Amino acid sequence: MTKSAPTKTGSTKTTCPYCGVGCGVSAQRATGRQAVIAGDDTHPANYGRLCSKGSMLGETIGMEKRLLHPVHRGKRIGWCEALDEMARRFSDTIERHGPDAVAFYVSGQLLTEDYYVANKLMKGFIGSGNIDTNSRLCMSSAVAGHKRAFGEDVVPGCYEDFEEADLVVLVGSNTAWCHPILYRRLLEAKEKRGTRIVVIDPRRTATCDDADLHLAVSPGADLALFNTLFCELHARGAADTAFVSAHTEGLDDALAMAATGRGSLASAAGACGLDENDLETFIRWFAETERTVTLFSQGINQSEKGVDQVNAIINCHLLTGRVGRPGMGPFSMTGQPNAMGGREVGGLAGQLAAHLEFSGEACDLLSRFWGTDRLTTKPGRKAVDMFDAMADGKIKAVWIMATNPAVSLPDSNRVRAALERCEFVVLSDCVEGTDTAIYADMLLPAAAWGEKNGTVTNSERRISRQRAFLDRPGEARPDWWMVSELARRMGFADAFSYDGPADIFREHAALSAFENNGSRVFDIGALAGLSEEDYDALQPVQWPIRRNAAGSARLFGLGEFPTATGRAKFVGTPVSASSPDRNFPLVLNSGRIRDQWHTMTRTGLSVTLSANELEPFVEIHPDDARARNIGDGHLVRLETEQGQAVARARIAPGQRRGSLFMPIHWSDMNSAAGAVGRLVHPLTDPVSGQPAFKNTNVRLGPLEPVWHAFFLTRTEIATAGFGYWTRRRIEAGYLYELAGLSDGERSPEMDALAGPPLEGDEVIEMRDDTLGSLRTARLNQGRLMSCLMLSGNGRLPSRDWLAGLFASGVLDDEMRRALLSGQSASGKPQGPVVCACMGVRADTIVDAIAEHALTNVKEVGECTGAGTNCGSCRADIRKLIDERQREEAA
Repeated sequence: MTKSAPTKTGSTKTTCPYCGVGCGVSAQRATGRQAVIAGDDTHPANYGRLCSKGSMLGETIGMEKRLLHPVHRGKRIGWCEALDEMARRFSDTIERHGPDAVAFYVSGQLLTEDYYVANKLMKGFIGSGNIDTNSRLCMSSAVAGHKRAFGEDVVPGCYEDFEEADLVVLVGSNTAWCHPILYRRLLEAKEKRGTRIVVIDPRRTATCDDADLHLAVSPGADLALFNTLFCELHARGAADTAFVSAHTEGLDDALAMAATGRGSLASAAGACGLDENDLETFIRWFAETERTVTLFSQGINQSEKGVDQVNAIINCHLLTGRVGRPGMGPFSMTGQPNAMGGREVGGLAGQLAAHLEFSGEACDLLSRFWGTDRLTTKPGRKAVDMFDAMADGKIKAVWIMATNPAVSLPDSNRVRAALERCEFVVLSDCVEGTDTAIYADMLLPAAAWGEKNGTVTNSERRISRQRAFLDRPGEARPDWWMVSELARRMGFADAFSYDGPADIFREHAALSAFENNGSRVFDIGALAGLSEEDYDALQPVQWPIRRNAAGSARLFGLGEFPTATGRAKFVGTPVSASSPDRNFPLVLNSGRIRDQWHTMTRTGLSVTLSANELEPFVEIHPDDARARNIGDGHLVRLETEQGQAVARARIAPGQRRGSLFMPIHWSDMNSAAGAVGRLVHPLTDPVSGQPAFKNTNVRLGPLEPVWHAFFLTRTEIATAGFGYWTRRRIEAGYLYELAGLSDGERSPEMDALAGPPLEGDEVIEMRDDTLGSLRTARLNQGRLMSCLMLSGNGRLPSRDWLAGLFASGVLDDEMRRALLSGQSASGKPQGPVVCACMGVRADTIVDAIAEHALTNVKEVGECTGAGTNCGSCRADIRKLIDERQREEAA
């Protein structure tokens, strides 16, 4: 194992494990499992800044819910026994049913070295293409679009382009929340150089607050919009004819396809759900502004037409020659920390390692490099198809690494049925009790962030080191070690005799340069000879990094592309009409919220991050809510052809009429029915196989619970029997939101929460049976141990003040008297945390606005600190300012 790289201050420089920005982190080890986390001010992705999630990494590295030992069907076993059993089961399955009867499902949370050995074992030695990754769910359409246009999966730009552009188009991306550090860099550029920002999104998100133009495009109309832009740019003479003539091909066919059925600009605006003047402004700005960057993310990729949408964007940049030069280019922003690294090593089912494609020549090259005659010659099953094959009994053994497909994949009820049917399911993870773990025959304890060494690659092709600064607890091991040990037991010891991640990285780098000769852009051959010390000290670096050649932050600026002809290709992207579904008349969009990550197995451990959103919610336009008699804060049921979910209604004027939005983060670990994956249809893009998470037909209706309650407790409780529940961490305990959806759910479960007094306990209670209300609290030696607030009409006090009492120690007389009222004696609400980075609550901001007559976000930041770090809370601060101004005006 390599050593971590300490700085002069004794801290370890590593990389954040969240989004694709790839921010540098400085971790200062404290006592036990504690660490002080800060941004690495030398890292070129973030220069010292971290978002709320990165800032709170120190709250997620404890031992809570850690998986510490191998477990086989509920029984703890040793590593040798676990690996022997895995080798026996996988080998037997291959012998009886062939290599395509086994599969690996991996993750963008893996380090590049983990990814490399997993792909090598499956494709190179087991002899199947059946390895795919959860990155399939976020960026595989971008991969396919890059290949079709450029000849290789290459992002041509860098983050500095956002600071040098005069126009930045953010399409299908709530960048302010999902990639806040990059967004902060963009806002600073806007302030310095007046950069215009256009946001293309059906929803009005936090990103729209800083935009010069928001195009609230109809769901699914992005392709029509960019085809219109493409045709208009050509018609208005905005093409770079010299670039197009010298460096591209296929323009006429692509234009003809984009223009099919095209009418006037007014009709195009109508088809996109846009105002004609707004569409005209966008086209004019794009045509007139050479330094234009188009950032696209999940709103583009997660579609049945995702690849075509990517190519429609690239077409506009090829037409105007705006690729690979400062301040211009199409830019795919990835969602995971090592989605790019997984692409480099062939982690997707349709790729080989080192950007090699499935061809006779490439297969021969890779077979010789790896020294194998077992290499698969055909792609494997993509994520959705992989689990369908499990459900159909074709895949009989699977190893899932560092991901939670029972929650994150679409049509997750079918995914769960597939896992139930699969004969042998292995899950390696750092946490126990996930929704997927329920179906695992074998659980393997993986090293977590802060405990493992390796590399990750961010969205601008920058390779950074992730370094260990914590000891691995229990029997936790790195993923690369597990895979290598399995390979040895399956008879492939010579090819997997790695001593550590540096060994693997050197092989990965050498393969990238092997018989390359410039034919593939991905080449990090200059790093193939790194010593252990050099690897340990490796600084962030962008590829390509060829031997005896200088690297480049930008690519394709000279018009040279890795295609057979050396020219970039315009790709025809026809628009197909979709018809509404009368049984499911609304369109459901899903995505992330500001302070949570994926299925909350990590961020859910943070008290600070959990304070921003209490429950799964669904955003609804006021007209859609009114038509269904749904009020703000009501519980509602969502139904699709795939399944059901229950969430809290949030009336949102910024939501398009006919559209809903629901977050992806809740699962059965923390809610009764909040998992959006049960709703999402399993439709995928025909080229990339990426699921269409953004547009599932759904119907919506109100629920009328018999009672509503919340319960604060120092220990977790059994949730069986509740029609609705959610759980989140608070300081020193847990907060449960509860509701009875039928008469039979009130007793005895609710009364059991209050419970009979135990020795040394003091119970205080206030009950009104006529109103159906109950308020009860249990204290022990003056400390609050639990508190239940139940109401028949849904009126409940604020949670924040009561939650704060859990960390208060012994309650004084004033607190005890106020306890059952649910608010302090002053009657002043504490308010939720608005700025997670700086720990600033709403009441602090509201008081500052009133006391100092603050009128903008910058003034609030100067006064309170809120919004001065990553800035992802700026929209919430603006809302508080607007509310205060409306109150004054009234």
